[in-house]
Amino acid sequence: MSTFNIEQRWPDLFQNLDEQQRLGVRNTLAALWHEGFKLTREDVENLTNYAAGIIDANEYRVRAHASVGVRHKSEETL
Repeated sequence: MSTFNIEQRWPDLFQNLDEQQRLGVRNTLAALWHEGFKLTREDVENLTNYAAGIIDANEYRVRAHASVGVRHKSEETL
């Protein structure tokens, strides 16, 4: 992704958020993107679900750790 257009890329993930939640999620994801983090749909879905209250902080951490573990294992096979 050469430009940060995360909400346009997966608009369905932002449907459950109000404007304040959208801004918080976009800012968080933009900071990660600027640091070189390659955002996946799963990453965005986890954060938007957390912001919308669909999952709690513990479930968000479990999903985030699982996502990082999968990425780390796939990088080891390269």
